[in-house]
Amino acid sequence: MKKRSSTSHVLRPTSNISRPRLLSGIQPSGKLHLGNYLGALKNFVDLQNSGKYECYFFIADLHSLTEEFDPKEKSKQILELMADFLAAGLDPKKSVIFQQSQIPAHSELSFILNTLTPMGELRRMTQFKDKSDDQENSNVGLFTYPTLMASDIILYDAKFVPTGDDQDQHLELTRTLVRKFNSKFGKVFTEPQGLHTDIPRVMSLGDPLKKMSKSKPETCLFIDDSPEMIESKIKRAVTDSDSVIKFDLEKKPAVSNLLKIYSSLNSQAVKQIEHSFAGKSYSDFKSSLADLVVNHFANYRKKKKKLLATHYSLLASLNSGSKKAAKVAGKKMMEIKKKVGLLA
Repeated sequence: MKKRSSTSHVLRPTSNISRPRLLSGIQPSGKLHLGNYLGALKNFVDLQNSGKYECYFFIADLHSLTEEFDPKEKSKQILELMADFLAAGLDPKKSVIFQQSQIPAHSELSFILNTLTPMGELRRMTQFKDKSDDQENSNVGLFTYPTLMASDIILYDAKFVPTGDDQDQHLELTRTLVRKFNSKFGKVFTEPQGLHTDIPRVMSLGDPLKKMSKSKPETCLFIDDSPEMIESKIKRAVTDSDSVIKFDLEKKPAVSNLLKIYSSLNSQAVKQIEHSFAGKSYSDFKSSLADLVVNHFANYRKKKKKLLATHYSLLASLNSGSKKAAKVAGKKMMEIKKKVGLLA
């Protein structure tokens, strides 16, 4: 619920107004790469630390079942993602961090929403079309993914959902279902708003016209890669025909991608970076970028290693957050069941 316009619809609470609730999640499907970090996790930490929102962040393990997976690896992936959350700076004292599958209300509400959702609405979802080469033989979970996503959001009365433009279609369906449910059964749900932020689209180090993907690890920067691996991958990254370090997406897509990464990690404007490397070689620029990436994730790597060594503590933290979320979801589910006639 990974990914560009300026932030909009931001409420600035006063001392007399409770903070609006914000919710988002990430699937546990292997190691996180730089695109996942810049597109979601870094943004989560910034939103949490802004103090403007009541933050709910979750591990979307049910969603991750819609693609091929190894059951023996899934539980490890869940705990590793929890370690990623904490190592990157999410704080259980500031945010509610939980595991989707620990809360049955997500699946219950998803089924209720399925009964209100025309199949035509789901067939037109772009991500379903993109992910299903053979739609007739694709699993039903992939088809109904948007209604589960809607349940994730509205179950907690989330006012805001940090999202990239690739998720706008799903969020609009969520808003449609909220209006449909409220009209049919009476007002129960809050209509969520997208919280667009400046999120860079990180491209492959081997092909700047394709998004960075873990399916090609040699051209993908994983955020827990060793310093040596980071340096090696960046040195091998493709560049453009001339030697000028300048941002130009059309004529210089490879260098432009590296400049975006540099700018995102050191919060420096691209123009300033261009000026710093005027007259210097691609080799100089790549060496500096490699140092920047290595240093940026140095504390993260140390924290993650320590967290994974304390398996039970990590699990206890996740379970504690899930219990907090379950109380909110359970109360909401009782209200929903009464509205639809499942409870007297």
